[in-house]
Amino acid sequence: MSLMSEVGQKAFNLGVPIAVHLDVTYRCNERCVHCYLDHDDHGEMTTAEIKDALDQLAEAGVFFLTFSGGEVFLRRDFFEIVEYARRLMFNVKIKTNAVMIHEKEARRIRELGVDTIQISLYSHRPEVHDAITKLPHSFERTIKAIRFLRDQGLRVTIANVLMTVNSSDQSGVQKLAAELGVQYTLDPTITPMMDGDTSVLSLRIPGEELPEIFHNPGLVGSQEEFCAPPQPPSEEDLEGYSCSAGHSFCYISPYGDVFPCVQFPLPTGNIRQRKFLDIWNFSSQMKEVRSIQAKDLTVCSSCSHVTSCTRCPGLAYVEGSMRGPSTADCEKSFYRTGVPTANMLQQGLSKPRTTVPLIQIQPIAVLA
Repeated sequence: MSLMSEVGQKAFNLGVPIAVHLDVTYRCNERCVHCYLDHDDHGEMTTAEIKDALDQLAEAGVFFLTFSGGEVFLRRDFFEIVEYARRLMFNVKIKTNAVMIHEKEARRIRELGVDTIQISLYSHRPEVHDAITKLPHSFERTIKAIRFLRDQGLRVTIANVLMTVNSSDQSGVQKLAAELGVQYTLDPTITPMMDGDTSVLSLRIPGEELPEIFHNPGLVGSQEEFCAPPQPPSEEDLEGYSCSAGHSFCYISPYGDVFPCVQFPLPTGNIRQRKFLDIWNFSSQMKEVRSIQAKDLTVCSSCSHVTSCTRCPGLAYVEGSMRGPSTADCEKSFYRTGVPTANMLQQGLSKPRTTVPLIQIQPIAVLA
């Protein structure tokens, strides 16, 4: 086990929030077709409020801090916020579309010692990328920023969200990332809108296309291990937990709302009204999330995939129960291994439905 894995596991065991994702704004200069955010400003935190939140996070033991949005550079005080975070010794990662990054911004990012810049790129074809972002010339400006950041000696990762409109482009984007000399990540997850609208789920790629991804060693590593049939869980496995949400990681919105994860829209408190550590340690919602072990899962506890699937409790929550299955993850597990999940068998299915059901989800309740 690597040192960072050991640190992460220790934080998980001790209940220390070692990593936090903080969205500083939902405003954005793009209107990506798959985005789940409301881009209007409903009263985002001020500079002073964010600095106070960072003080509280440092006190709580947070080390890894991700700034995201919306588009972070739409905040005129963003560099002031990053500078304050670095002064508190956070390891800072920035998620951006890079459209607003020029020489001055790139140089400042380097001077502040930002660890990683994750940049969204949806296709190697400009017309496809721009159609997804709905911002003309966004591809050209993003590529220019990636090259400049790389030349500044910064660590850059391209994040490629896979959906119906770009499903044939992932190999092209991966190749482009290699040519640019930057890292590449692929995410086939499309998340419902925060207001409860599930129409965006129609952008999820058909499950039949997932095997091509899951059998690409350049993306998943060892196919033999990744695509191996699931093994029956042991008693120890059933005593385990599904992910770090609420255990060593959480998400904070631009309005100060605290959630177990960015994909887990269960409000647990608001740092404008209550101290972060108080929310983290004593919120009844956080305690409930932390209490759920694999053996408590209503369907998944009896599933052969329980130890190997990527089940997201947040996606399960929006489908109706944080203790229930996530349809999207069941589908991924099936197409990865070819073995039906307990959730599928319970519905009398030998393979996933070909159409994505429009599920009723619970929208985020803004506490501010």
